Amino acid sequence: MKALPILVLAFALSASACAQSTQQEAGEADRPSSRPGLYQCDGCEATEERSAADLDWRVTLPPEDEPGERLVLSGQVFMPDGTRAAPNVVLYFHQTNAEGYYRSINSTARGGRSDGMIEGWLATNEAGRYEVTTIKPAPYPDAGLPAHIHVYVKEPERRPYYIDDFVFEDDPYITSAYRNRQQLRGGSGILDLTPDGEGGWLGHRDLVLEW
Repeated sequence: MKALPILVLAFALSASACAQSTQQEAGEADRPSSRPGLYQCDGCEATEERSAADLDWRVTLPPEDEPGERLVLSGQVFMPDGTRAAPNVVLYFHQTNAEGYYRSINSTARGGRSDGMIEGWLATNEAGRYEVTTIKPAPYPDAGLPAHIHVYVKEPERRPYYIDDFVFEDDPYITSAYRNRQQLRGGSGILDLTPDGEGGWLGHRDLVLEW
């Protein structure tokens, strides 16, 4: 009979360890963030349509016959400490075409992610690097917003979220008011573009993952 309390204690310790392990696993997926509302994100489910294991660190978004100025965006993704490289992070991009339109609606972004004419996925390599080949988008017609490329992030074992759009320094809609409204998710999204020598553009942006 003296063995019964020992068995009960062993069972309790085992159950406690299992519960703690489950809580830790859940904590990874739902890691608290220092940014309120980080995970409130329409369209972020698109990041989960592709597995990091099936993706390259480079992607070409538009079909070969898509008109527009060629644009290559590249950079490195870092952990929230800003120093360690972040591998196997899925980045999902979508944008308008060179006239500012999406596929199924001749207006602005009302249709959301599924209407993106130009879209693609990649996963950062072991050094956290990424490269996107696309065309330079145009602003939404009559919307008063700068031309932009949307980007969403899916880290391993964490829910997805969006970061600041890629926008371009020479855009007339990049005003002081726009700069002040930046949330700086992933760092500033305002890029200086440089000519690639072949009629296209190059842009660089390093990303820092959110806490």
